[in-house]
Order: sequence, then structure tokens, then C-alpha cells
Amino acid sequence: MYVPIKTDNHKKRWSEPQIIIFSFLAILIPAAILLTLPAFSVSGLSFADALFTATSAISVTGLGVVDTGSHFSTSGKVLLMLLMQIGGLGQMTLSAVLLYMFGLRLSLRQQALTKEQLGQDKFTNIRRLVKHIIIFVLICELIGIFFLSLRWVPQMGWEQGLFFAVFHSISAFNNAGFSLFSDGLTRYVDDPLVIITISSLFILGGLGFTVISDIKRNAHRGFHFLSLHSKIMIIATPILLFAGTLMIWLLEHHNSHTLGPLNESGQWLAAFFQSATARTAGFNSVDIGKFTEPTMLVMMLLMLIGAGSTSTGGGIKVSTFVVAILATWSFLKQRDRVVLFKRTISNQTVTKSLAIIVVSGILLTIAMFALMITEKAPFYEVMFETISAFATVGVTAGLTATLSEPGKYIMIVVMIIGRLGPLTLAYMLARPKPTLLRYPEDNVAAG
Repeated sequence: MYVPIKTDNHKKRWSEPQIIIFSFLAILIPAAILLTLPAFSVSGLSFADALFTATSAISVTGLGVVDTGSHFSTSGKVLLMLLMQIGGLGQMTLSAVLLYMFGLRLSLRQQALTKEQLGQDKFTNIRRLVKHIIIFVLICELIGIFFLSLRWVPQMGWEQGLFFAVFHSISAFNNAGFSLFSDGLTRYVDDPLVIITISSLFILGGLGFTVISDIKRNAHRGFHFLSLHSKIMIIATPILLFAGTLMIWLLEHHNSHTLGPLNESGQWLAAFFQSATARTAGFNSVDIGKFTEPTMLVMMLLMLIGAGSTSTGGGIKVSTFVVAILATWSFLKQRDRVVLFKRTISNQTVTKSLAIIVVSGILLTIAMFALMITEKAPFYEVMFETISAFATVGVTAGLTATLSEPGKYIMIVVMIIGRLGPLTLAYMLARPKPTLLRYPEDNVAAG
């Protein structure tokens, strides 16, 4: 909660949302300027395109207005990897890492901000937590590099094959969706080594550091001792993956432009990959623009739900979706509490979940309306692209490559809000002011 504190020069402290947003911009703007330089871009890049690309990388979205593999030099690709890693970890976590590397201590406020970003309580040892996160990230990415190298080093040689493996491993674990192949991963649509390695990376990254830490801490004690949030993620994630895979296969296995040409095992692998990637990863192993409209709707729903809180993914978050569904079910059953696994979910959590959904809906509606004015595109393409940007997914139905300059700036704002969270923006624009004043309750007819 924001509490104004007067200093000697009568200046107010910045609120936590303001610090997060301005630290994000402090990395974004210099990175965009660098991408306009010849050393980073092979054929030059306008500031609008550079800002779009930098935003897409640091927000781990993956939408691109130029081809990543051919347009950027090696330096540009390394910069994109750095931005993806920063975006996946989060600015506050990165700040903690840098300070600890130089033997400095975090201030109490920096510790509080880092804990808030990682979803931890005030008793958490932040130094130990950050250390475990970095180790986990490095282990996952190194394993990904090893398996991807098995495929690409024999095909491309050591230097290029290893570089491709490093780039795609970082992009996958951070749910960024950038690929050095101009056609995404369509050439590997039925290659289990590439598809399973990359999907495993972004599923792990999408679970969230809180869940991974909880599992590590309580693995020997069993499922019962995990936090309620971890239980929700562990159960909801495979359910969403299975439901998405089944729906995509049912709707697309006869489509000659997507899954139709593949054998049965290839069809299921492709359906699984697109179901998983819709949960904010952004890679594609088939041409998304060739999907039927019912499949596009399934993809949009999966994108909107997104990944886990405190993860490298976006969306409204799985736990938010589950809490909203449970709250609706409790209301229909005329229960005054939302209960799951013999635990009561607080009213504050329920209210926050509903607020995230409402604010997200409002922001998406405004963005879609603006894009329908600036772009000449079918409504479903505008809707798909906007949700993809907001949920930091990065899959495209083809609109991003043809965006007008105003459209690019609209999408930049949508990606930033999607990564930082709609409530962060809402808190910044409308600072909560604590008050002891209470008014009498009254009823409003609803429904």
C-alpha cells in the first residue's frame, strides 16, 4: 500500500508500482536505441521497430516486426538474449543479483520489492531465494542447450549449432518465443527432440519460481505440505495442457494446412506443442494463421489464462483464473467462503483476482478498439494479436508484420502492461489512500 512520506524537501516517495515501471523503462529505452545502430542491426532499424523489438524481448513476448534470424547481427542477437533473460527474471531479481555480485546489501525497500515480485512473504531470506532462482535458471537452460545441440550441431556445425541452441534455450525457458528460424519451428514439427526439449523449458519457466521453490523445499514431505498456490499450479497446468491438446487435435487433425499432412503421432505432438505454447511461450510448429477460427478461439482462451504467477510467462495467470472459477462456483452454490483443499481463500485474494480480470478486459477492449481504427484487418486477427501481446505470448496470426506505426506503439503499450501486470498500472494511476472513514452498507441489484 502506498503511504506518502514527507521528507525535508517535501518530496513524496515513489510508490512500488512506479519504481517497477520506471526501472523497466530505464532498461527498455537504451536497449531500443542500441538496436537502431548498425552494429546490432544488419540493414538498419527505425526507432519504432527497435522499440517494438526491445519491448517484445524484455516483456518476453516474442512478436516481431522483422525477421530475427536475418535482420540482427550477432551482437543484436546477444542483446536480445540479454533482454529476454532480464525480462524472465524480472528487474528487481536482476538488481538483487548484481548487488550481491558486487558484495553490496539490498536495502529493506529493495528486499520488499523483490519479495513482492517473487510472491514471497516478509520472512523469506531473499539472498538464499535469489541464489536458488539463478541456479535453477542456469541448470534448466544448460540442459536445454545440451539437448538442442544434439540436433543442431551435427546440422550446422559447432559454432552456429551451439549459438542456435543457446539462443533458443534462453528464449524458451523465459517464455519469450523468439526464434532464429524464419518459419519458427515448423521444420521440426514432428521432431520429438526439439519439440519436447523446448516445450519442457517453457513449461518449467511458466510454473513460477515460487512453485519450484516450494516443491524443492517440501518434496520429501509430500503433496499435502505444499502451499495452496503450488497445489493449484501442479493440478491446473496438466489439465489445461491436456484440454488444449485435445481441442486443437479434434479441430485441426483434418486441416490440410496444419495437422492434416502429419502422421498420427506427429499430429498429437504438434497439438501438444501449440497447446503448451499458447500458455505464453510464443513458439509455433505449424502456421498459426492457417488454423480454423474455432481453434483460434481455443488459443485465445489459453493465451488469456497464461502461466503461473512469479513465472517467466504472462496472461491473467492460472491461479487468478482458478480462484475466479471457484468464487463463481461458491456463489452459485450459495456458499459464503471459497474453499479448496480444506483451505479458505481470503476475500482479498478473490477480489484481486476478479479485479485483474475486469481491468484486463477493459484494457484489451480499449487496445482492440484502437487497433481496429489504425489497422485494416479482420476482427479476429486484431483480437488474436492483442491478446497475444497482452498475455506476452508472441504467436501471431499475421497482423504484427503489417502493423502501421501507430499500431506498433499501441502494441508496445499492450506488451508493457501485459508484462508488468494490469494492476501495477492501475495502482500507479490511482494511488490508494488509506482512510478510517466507513460508510453504512447498502445493496445494489446485480444480475
